[in-house]
Amino acid sequence: MTSLSVEMLAADAVEPITSAGNAQLGIAVLAGIAVIVLLITTFKMHAFLALTIGSLALGSFAGAAPAKTIASFTAGLGSTVASVGVLIALGAILGKLLADSGGADQIVDTILDRASKRSMPWAMVLIASVIGLPLFFEVGIVLLIPVVLLVAKRGNYSLMRIGIPALAGLSVMHGLIPPHPGPLVAIDALGANLGVTLALGVLVAIPTVVIAGPLFSRYAARWVDIQAPERMIPQRPSEELDRRPGFGATLATMLLPVVLMLVKALVDIVVDDPEQGLQKITDVIGSPLIALLAAVVLGMFTLGRAAGFSRGRLSSTVEKSLAPIAGVLLIVGAGGGFKQTLIDAGVGQMILDFSQDWSIPALLLGWLIAVAIRLATGSATVATISAAGLVAPLATDMSTSHAALLVLAVGAGSLFFSHVNDAGFWLVKEYFGMDVGQTVKTWSVMETIISVVALVFVLLLSLIL
Repeated sequence: MTSLSVEMLAADAVEPITSAGNAQLGIAVLAGIAVIVLLITTFKMHAFLALTIGSLALGSFAGAAPAKTIASFTAGLGSTVASVGVLIALGAILGKLLADSGGADQIVDTILDRASKRSMPWAMVLIASVIGLPLFFEVGIVLLIPVVLLVAKRGNYSLMRIGIPALAGLSVMHGLIPPHPGPLVAIDALGANLGVTLALGVLVAIPTVVIAGPLFSRYAARWVDIQAPERMIPQRPSEELDRRPGFGATLATMLLPVVLMLVKALVDIVVDDPEQGLQKITDVIGSPLIALLAAVVLGMFTLGRAAGFSRGRLSSTVEKSLAPIAGVLLIVGAGGGFKQTLIDAGVGQMILDFSQDWSIPALLLGWLIAVAIRLATGSATVATISAAGLVAPLATDMSTSHAALLVLAVGAGSLFFSHVNDAGFWLVKEYFGMDVGQTVKTWSVMETIISVVALVFVLLLSLIL
């Protein structure tokens, strides 16, 4: 993916759409975000509509002409959907193939067959992290919950001892690792290198998921000692299939885009010569579009055909995978429009002035802004998109590695303390049969641990790189 740089975004708007000073702009930003929060939390409005109205409100409060605000919003929406929309669609197709073919079940069963009782929480982290690579968070939960409940029941485990590691693996992938929508949009907004962000994201994700998953689950199981609710154990997709893909082929298909993007990042670092033949090749095959497209095409054979899917079934699977992501695409696009409105209003300079006056490190500032929006809206994706738009000017003079770390800091902040305004909170509560207090003591605390621990490792890496 070709990331839009801050300079290119600034070039699209030769001058700010408003001449408001920092004080008025600050009030406009707070008012615009307040409108979005109010619409999502109080009026239960869809995030796409809330972001659209909030962008128009921001422009109005900043004193911009309505036509200029609309132009900024539509330009941002279009550029964001153009850059990440296809990637989200390809990820959805790959995830649907993985689920419907029984490939996910094959990975789960293979790992669980080889895991001892003592190592089961670690096995659940591994399963969730691998499966969570191409899947959206909600899809991953629906796919993994039957496994979590079955393992907890058959092994007589506390549900939290098995469930927390699985949820941690999914959540970390969702917040820190592309090609998930939030990290992709942040990479685009901050002009970061996707391969470097992916590599550093994996470095941050591994210790984070270990601490928030298997280690924290020991305490969560003591605080909330419950068993798997019988009524919530649904049928697994592969139970209706005569055969399913092999473990090796499934794993290779899922990891292919990650490997291709990491190879590109490695060659870019080692070779650093755009005219060199090897770098030209890896620039193509390691681009997210080609890497994900290759995995989807390969998955049609290694997953779909291996499960006995006909051409018609494959076509139907692809078609069904695209419908559920319409809302995600609209939210991401509207978030891009909100981001562009912020940039064109001149908020970037205001943020620069603020960070210099208060001496707040850019990584910490990005995290704090994402935390505030996450707590207010409940949406990790909205928090990532909005925070990335606000701190984008800070990435202008950053090195490649520090721009990537800023993406990860924003992603970490977007996961902070999920509570009652987050759909994921209620999804976990209902599937695990917990009350609100139990969900806060387990799921909400786990999300907070992920956010804080990831920030700590991001800051440590910033001292080294």
